[in-house]
Amino acid sequence: MKKQLLVLTAVLGVASMGWASDKGDVKANATDRLDNAATVLQQVMGTPDKGIPQEVMDHAKCVAVVPHMIKGGFVFGAEGGRGVATCRTANGWSAPAFFSIEGGSWGLQIGVEGIDLVMVFQNDKGMQHLLESKFKVGGDASAAAGPVGRHASANTDWKMNAEILTYSRAKGAFAGLTLNGAAVHEDKDAMDAIYGPNVTEREVLTGKVPPPASAHAFLSAVRGAKAESAEK
Repeated sequence: MKKQLLVLTAVLGVASMGWASDKGDVKANATDRLDNAATVLQQVMGTPDKGIPQEVMDHAKCVAVVPHMIKGGFVFGAEGGRGVATCRTANGWSAPAFFSIEGGSWGLQIGVEGIDLVMVFQNDKGMQHLLESKFKVGGDASAAAGPVGRHASANTDWKMNAEILTYSRAKGAFAGLTLNGAAVHEDKDAMDAIYGPNVTEREVLTGKVPPPASAHAFLSAVRGAKAESAEK
């Protein structure tokens, strides 16, 4: 067991080293993250029968994507990744904010894998947690595995009870994901690299900061996801 824990720590440590590369690369990495998040969302919504339902996207206050989140475990699990989020404003979707997510969950899990994570914030309360730049999924903000398919079932309580709907994609399979216990907080290095110092997530996500050119693909994917969903 001790050897297994050391292996897991080493694997996640390597991932962290990759995230925290040279300061001069932070802006390039943040731009890559935006592009990868756009690709994830386009691919997910390109298969409507297995993607996020129209009703969920129509009701979304914010959308967050973590491309290739590291998830591993040997009796317990551990998650870690960096993502981007945008929120709906009176003038359309906001410029993207950058965040990190990390945490642990108990359960029988073997191996380490990379998954794509999508979080859909369904109400104002959930959005406020994101604006605060630090919260715990399932603790501060209620979360549930999101429904998958062309339409959300009328028998589910996804709209009434969950502030955040969570999804994962691993090895081509897309499904709702239970992500309780994960901590979400601002990725200050990426925020500073893209927007300069002293710009907060709240300012970005409430539309007070114009989106950079590097955000075009990601914001187009979010707008397109809703439009494509509505056409199906």
